[in-house]
Amino acid sequence: MNRTRTLILISVFGVILSGCASSKPIRYYTIQPSTAPMIPGGAPTASLLVASISGPEIFRGSPMAYRMGANEIGTYQYSRWVEPPVEMIQGSLIRLLQSSGNYTSVASLGSSSDGQFVVRGRLYDFEEVDGASITGLVSMEFDLYDRKSGKVVWSHSYSQSEPVQGKEISSIVNALDVNLNRGLKEVAAGLNQYLSANSGGKS
Repeated sequence: MNRTRTLILISVFGVILSGCASSKPIRYYTIQPSTAPMIPGGAPTASLLVASISGPEIFRGSPMAYRMGANEIGTYQYSRWVEPPVEMIQGSLIRLLQSSGNYTSVASLGSSSDGQFVVRGRLYDFEEVDGASITGLVSMEFDLYDRKSGKVVWSHSYSQSEPVQGKEISSIVNALDVNLNRGLKEVAAGLNQYLSANSGGKS
C-alpha cells in the first residue's frame, strides 16, 4: 500500500514539474518590411505575380533554426517566427515590389489579379550559423517566368552571411533581417533592370 502511494506521489510530482517546465513563454519574431525607391523611367508597364516560395520542410514551419557544423541543423524550442520563413519572404517581396511604383500591379500568384510575369523563388538557408563567430545565413534564388513565351527570362541567386552583434536571439533576428532585406532589394533591382530594358515588360 505504501509503495502504491509513493508511486502516485512521484507521478503527481512529475506532472507538476512538467507543468512548470512548459510555462516558459514562447517568443515570436518577425522581419521588418523594406521599401524600394521608385526608379524614374516612364510609366510602369509590367504586371507581376509572386509565387509561393519553395524550400526545405524546416522553413515551412515557424521554429527558428540554427546550424552546427556542415550537416546538423536544430531549432529553438521557445523562439519562433510569427509565420514560416517562406511565407514571410513572399509577403516581403510583394510589399517591396509594390512600394517601388515600377509595376502596374503586383500580387500573389493564385489571387484574382492577372499578370504576364511570375516571380518564383526558393529558400535554401535562413538560419543562425555557429562557428568561430555567429552569423545569420540567407541563401535563395529567384527567376522570372514569362507566361506568354513559357520561358524563364531572368534569374538571380543570393547567398551571404551577416555577422551577429551579440548573443541574444534578438541579435540573430536582426542579422537575418538585415541580410534578407539586402537580398530582396537585389532581387527587386534586378527585376526592374530587366523589365525596363526589355519591351517584353509590356502587359
